[in-house]
Parts: sequence; structure tokens; C-alpha cells
Amino acid sequence: MEQNTQSFDAVVIGAGVSGLGIAWRLAQAGQSVAVLDRGEPGRGASWAAAGMLAAGVELEPKEEWLWPLNRLAQRRWPGFRDELEEASGHSVGYRSEGTLVVAPTRDDAARLRFNTDLQLKNGVEIETLTGSALSGREPRLKPGMAAAVFSPNDHQVDNRALALALEAAARASGVEIRPGETVHRLTLSGDRVTGIETATGRISAGHVVLAAGAWSRGIEGLPTALKPPVRPVKGQMISVRMDPEQPLLRHVVWGPNCYLVPRLDGRLLLGATVEEKGFDDAMTAGGVLAVLEACWRVLPGLEELPVDEMWAGHRPTSRDDAPILGPTPIAGLHYALGHHRNGILQAPVTADIVAGEILGTPVPEAARPFTIARFLPAVRSEAVE
Repeated sequence: MEQNTQSFDAVVIGAGVSGLGIAWRLAQAGQSVAVLDRGEPGRGASWAAAGMLAAGVELEPKEEWLWPLNRLAQRRWPGFRDELEEASGHSVGYRSEGTLVVAPTRDDAARLRFNTDLQLKNGVEIETLTGSALSGREPRLKPGMAAAVFSPNDHQVDNRALALALEAAARASGVEIRPGETVHRLTLSGDRVTGIETATGRISAGHVVLAAGAWSRGIEGLPTALKPPVRPVKGQMISVRMDPEQPLLRHVVWGPNCYLVPRLDGRLLLGATVEEKGFDDAMTAGGVLAVLEACWRVLPGLEELPVDEMWAGHRPTSRDDAPILGPTPIAGLHYALGHHRNGILQAPVTADIVAGEILGTPVPEAARPFTIARFLPAVRSEAVE
């Protein structure tokens, strides 16, 4: 190994929206920051996502503890969008039409009512729609839906545009971004991180942020107890092409086992499978069929649309499907990973919470349940509080 040695205030491992957002915030505060990624910036799970900011309609039983964090993120999104677009010069494709959830059958309607009751109890703004109200909003949906609701505060952003904007804003703030550079090892001195090692040398840093998504467990040098319990959950998605002047759909629509996300440029994203297949990224006939059939039952007219793209991504999913954010028992080592399906939604709070904690701001109340402490023995958790 060449013994090139560099020094930064902070090194971020992973150039997805979480890593780039944290680096941008740190650089804004005057920190010297490097971001390293084994691939191209923003081209992992961030690129494969759908960009839904669905804190409300995604609230399900046993996930109530996520609601305060997701609601905080949702409320920060408009200001985050404005600041990021100004700093980067790029639009992030934010759309605020709201989200529809539809139930084609009576059984689907019963499940929808159950979830809606839970959401209303937790303060989510949800409006029940009649059939005529639904067709007035989206006339191309399959007629005769058994039930439907509208969530006005669940918006969307173009996740790929977001990744590009964060990269541009980070670079403009002085962040050094190194694509195609794999981090092999963390370097430690006692209970403090001192930097990282790559194929080209060592980088010393007072702080290291592990934001490598589902790949985070593979970084050498982590004590066994601190290897984050994160795994990849595969999702296959399809994009079809609408006429942007006369789109088949204008709202984000959720149906049984599917969602449909219209983009301003005419793309319509259809998703997504949920598969425990490790890092397998193959598109399968069964996965494509499942996505197309579920979406077709909600929007029959999509069968006439040309296929634009198909891809598979890997949701970085923790043991309890919630993010792992903030400090660890190793001084100077911070986590920003495990967001599962909420990485884009939580991007503003992930950046603020982790960068703020590095800069000396206490972790806010809404984020305190989400440190690595919840997976550690009590004796070790005390160091994270």
C-alpha cells in the first residue's frame, strides 16, 4: 500500500443522499470533509428509490415509534428543498399534489380502514374520498374502487435529481468527493476512531461517518459488537413513459402491494418487490410480473405505455426496519444507515442530526430512539446516551 496520508476533519463512507447531505452540512459549518464511495455518487440505493415522502400513508401497526422522526423530516422538506436548490442550482423535482391510497376490493378496503384509523389516531391528516371524488382527482384509475383516501401532506421528490443536487451542493461547499474508492478499514486508537485506510493510503480524521447503506457491515476494523445489523432488501422496479403533456396519472397512488409515482418528465415509476435475496440485483420474470400486475389492477391504461427502464435496488434495512443514526461507543465514529424505505424522506433530518451531533448539538428527542444503543448490551449503551 502506498503510504499517502491526508487529513480531514471528517470522512464520510458512502455517497448516497445520507452521506452527501451530512458532508454538505459539515462543510457549511467550515469543516474539511471527504466522501468516499465504492461506486459513483448517489448511484446506489438513492438512485434506485422512488422518492416518496410518505410519512403519513406509510404509518403502519408497530411502526408508530417512527412517526415523530418521519413527521419531523416531512416538515423540514420544503425548507431543505429551497436551500438545496439554491446551493446547487439544480431542481429536485419536488411535487406537492399529495398521495392517494386505493382499495379495489372489500378486503382491501377493510385493511385500508384499519391503517387509516391508526394514522388518524397519530395525527396524520387523511381525507376519505367518495368514488366521484376519486375519479375527479384521477379519472384514469380503475373504476369501482371499494375505498380510497387522500393524504395531502405526503409529497414526492425526484430522488435521482436529489442525489445530483446534493453532490453539486457538497462540491460547491468544498467537500472532496472520491468515487470508485473503496474503504478497506477503519483505524482506531483505543476507543477513538483515527481515520480510514483505502487502497491508495491512509486518511486521518477526527470523525468518521459510516453511511454505506447495506454494505456497512463489510468495513473492516469495526468491533464485532458494533457491526450494524443492516442487510439488503431487494426491490425490483419499472419505469414506463407517459405523455408529459397529458399524463395518465398526476398523484402518487398506493394500491395493494404496489405504488405508482408520476414524474414531471412523463416517467411513471411502478414498484416494488420486497425480496430477501442478499445483493442479487437481477431482474426476474416473476418480479416484473408481480409489479406490473399489481399496478395494472389499479391503473389499467398503463398496459399501453412503453417501458422506459427496469432496475433492482437494495434497501439498507436494519433489524427493526428503522434507521441507525448518530454516535457510537467509539469516539468520533457516527452512523447514518439502515433507513430501509425511508432514506429519501429522512434525508433532511439525517443530515441535520448527524452533522449537528458531530458539531456539538445534542441529538433531538425525535431521533434518540434510533442510535446504535438499542442493539447493544446495556453496559455499552451508556456510552451512546
